[in-house]
Amino acid sequence: MDLRIMGLDSPLFSTLQHMLDASDDSDKSLNAPTRTYVRDAKAMAATPADVKEYPNSYTFIVDMPGLRSGDIKVQVEDGNVLVISGERKREEEKEGAKYVRMERRVGKFMRNFVLPENANTDKISAVCQDGVLTVTVEKLPPPEPKKPKTIEVKIA
Repeated sequence: MDLRIMGLDSPLFSTLQHMLDASDDSDKSLNAPTRTYVRDAKAMAATPADVKEYPNSYTFIVDMPGLRSGDIKVQVEDGNVLVISGERKREEEKEGAKYVRMERRVGKFMRNFVLPENANTDKISAVCQDGVLTVTVEKLPPPEPKKPKTIEVKIA
């Protein structure tokens, strides 16, 4: 909005106009996604996972073809966020060979899962077999039901 159009040419109003214009510019840069955010969003979107709930555990199943255990990292962050991440590296090119088509994804991957309150983060196991990572998070035992408290009634 230009305050000069409305006949307000005083220095006070021009200063206000300058402040309004500056805030518009800063909003655009603050709301723009960073390169890191875009990279992480692509990495998360390209890593599909299945999540199953069993009576005593939760299981997260992620396809990881061609990766060694050293390429995969499983962590718990902030007390209840399961993070599965890693990196698939490009094969070394052999002399004289060139790609005709390259469809397999290389680069970093990551998935975050917020664990439910009954997940026992001290009992997590991860196994990668035949290119499939299976992370099992055991459940905490259900809390014992509270017994009713009996209060003695005194006669005054």
